[in-house]
Amino acid sequence: MRTPLSLLALSLSLLSAPGAMALSEFGIEGMGVVSTKANEAQATIAPDGKRIIWASDRPGGAGGWDLWQATLRDGRWQDPAPLAFNTAGDEVDPFFSHDGAWLYFASNGGSGRGGFDLYGVMIREDGSFGTVLAMPVTVNTAADERRPALRPDGQVLLFARNGKGTLGGFDLFVATAQGRGFNAATPLPAPLNSAADELGGDWLGNGGALVFTRVPGGHSQVWQVGCDYGAAAVPLALSFNTADGQTGAPVVDASKPSEMVVAGQAKSPKAGGLDLYRLRTPAVAGCG
Repeated sequence: MRTPLSLLALSLSLLSAPGAMALSEFGIEGMGVVSTKANEAQATIAPDGKRIIWASDRPGGAGGWDLWQATLRDGRWQDPAPLAFNTAGDEVDPFFSHDGAWLYFASNGGSGRGGFDLYGVMIREDGSFGTVLAMPVTVNTAADERRPALRPDGQVLLFARNGKGTLGGFDLFVATAQGRGFNAATPLPAPLNSAADELGGDWLGNGGALVFTRVPGGHSQVWQVGCDYGAAAVPLALSFNTADGQTGAPVVDASKPSEMVVAGQAKSPKAGGLDLYRLRTPAVAGCG
């Protein structure tokens, strides 16, 4: 039997900087191929724009939630298939590095340190995957680590962690790159981290501005914050990004940074439970 993730694990939220303009909504992503009658969560697009990888609980995978991919042909996503390294557990939160060399994700199906841990897999020149490697102990702990997102310059990893010492269940953490690994992770400050769950997000360039998921009271929204984390974050201006809905998992399209993909439950167009939607990436102000 397939075991769906909890509402918290699905929930995502987005924060927009003060004065941000309303976003252009482009519609559903890959109707019938990527977005289906099943639930689709976070999606990431390769820097060359020819491959999309996302999480889904559709039949045909190895476990509860699995990572799936499709390729771009004739202007459409085609040939959806589960990735070979899926486990009987849950694989979620995929993220391509901006140089196209790595795919990062979270899983509770490996021999990790506890709950969900973060993993990386090198992408070979022919597009195939190498060996799956667990993130170092400076990142993975006995708590849950979710939603890895490497800054475009490759120098800082953003992710979410729960457990002892957080302001809410999940908080946002960052770890700077050190050689082939990462230094010890540190939490981002309040009020960016709050008593609600901050469940990861993505970088709006290299200046530090973020889009992320916040989950107060069981409902999730996408928010945006500028480079000054002491300034208030605000929900993204998106028609279905409401306080009583489920919207989140914002990931900038690495092949087209002016656009990004989020997961949500819009009234229309709609394919199933959680679907994937494309929209314009919010503008960043006040970043050096």
